[in-house]
Amino acid sequence: MSRPAVFLDRDGVLNQEAGYIHRLEDLHLIPGTAQAVRQLNEAGWFCCLASNQAGPARGYYPQSHVDALHDRLCRLLDQEAGAKLDALYYCPYLSGPEGGKDPEFTRYSTWRKPNTGMLVAAAWDWDLDLSRSVMVGDKATDIDLAKNAGCTGILVTTGFGEQVLAGNYQHATQPDFVAANLLEAVWWILRSPRSSQLPNGFERL
Repeated sequence: MSRPAVFLDRDGVLNQEAGYIHRLEDLHLIPGTAQAVRQLNEAGWFCCLASNQAGPARGYYPQSHVDALHDRLCRLLDQEAGAKLDALYYCPYLSGPEGGKDPEFTRYSTWRKPNTGMLVAAAWDWDLDLSRSVMVGDKATDIDLAKNAGCTGILVTTGFGEQVLAGNYQHATQPDFVAANLLEAVWWILRSPRSSQLPNGFERL
């Protein structure tokens, strides 16, 4: 039986929103993030990063820098709470009209949110059930992705979340749940009917 997953945006959800991060040491976890991911790990959820990372397309830094940032992210999660991401997917592509500059990465991509390419690829690679999965993000495009992929969408008010709710960033959206941060989002997920179906799931309240 295919398993559900929690898909996590990166900036503004796992680490502090800091724009395009040029220095590795400027990537810092949002307080409580590592503990939240650890709770998902212990409950048996498949945890997967799903993030737009257009820095390479914009010519800001090479793709290897994005990979190095993700190495630091995973190391911080482990050091702080023994937490881990089961898989990492990101989209380095951006079309020319949207600001793509580097020819290697300047193109339209089905992986770029709110397109569903990253989630479909993850579902294929890891035998995941998208209809029972959750997408957690801080942008309207994260919630759009959830709806497009048939997932539950949670908007956190860290990162750009508050601006999205105020109507000052991207566009209006209707998430299934609004959480103050990833810890609160995980609290809601672990008390949903989905968790009771997992091998190590929490009992539903």
